[in-house]
Amino acid sequence: MVDLNADLGEEVTDDSGLLEVVTSANVACGFHAGSAAIMRAVCAEAVEVGVAIGAQVSYADRPNFGRVPLDVSYATLRAQVEEQVGLLSDIAASEGTAVSYVKPHGALYHRTMDDAEQAAAVLAGSGALPVLGMPGLLLAQAGAAGRAVFHEGFPDRGYDDTGRLLPRERPGALVTSAEAMVSNALALAERVDSLCLHGDSPGAVEHGRLVRQALERAGWDLRRFAG
Repeated sequence: MVDLNADLGEEVTDDSGLLEVVTSANVACGFHAGSAAIMRAVCAEAVEVGVAIGAQVSYADRPNFGRVPLDVSYATLRAQVEEQVGLLSDIAASEGTAVSYVKPHGALYHRTMDDAEQAAAVLAGSGALPVLGMPGLLLAQAGAAGRAVFHEGFPDRGYDDTGRLLPRERPGALVTSAEAMVSNALALAERVDSLCLHGDSPGAVEHGRLVRQALERAGWDLRRFAG
């Protein structure tokens, strides 16, 4: 079994198209992108197609799309995460579903892999939700606290020799070939719980369909990991 997730509600992608492909949706909670109306629309459609909802929490930084690391205090970041999860949870409940997990976005995702204080703030602000991410302090702290932890891989991104994602400005950081994405997805599915496709990438829906088809042909059961 493997899950297929994508970032939705960011105002730069085809949410409806991706919801037909993925099994889990990381919904932008308004701090790097999105709005209450968009969250509601994604949640309503996710219920119709049986897709799990996750809170994609971020720094409060819409101008930079949440892709710049910020030195935010523990108390501030905890409150910001709590606000984002709370808003999406209320909207999801009103549409007949629930937030099933939390996943940081962009710079916060990478910062919490190494920053113990920011990792702790994200966990404190997100209650007991399962956590989706890559190996690092956030997942380690979550596991130590008894939280469910799920590992993800990125078929449309390049990795360095340490297993971390290459910075976006580095050559090879963004995988644009559908053939390469499919190959990466098949390899990553052997060692992760969920595969993430970036919804803001050109051709994201078609690439998602090709990845899903390849996984199913290879015998993988595409199923959401939470919720």
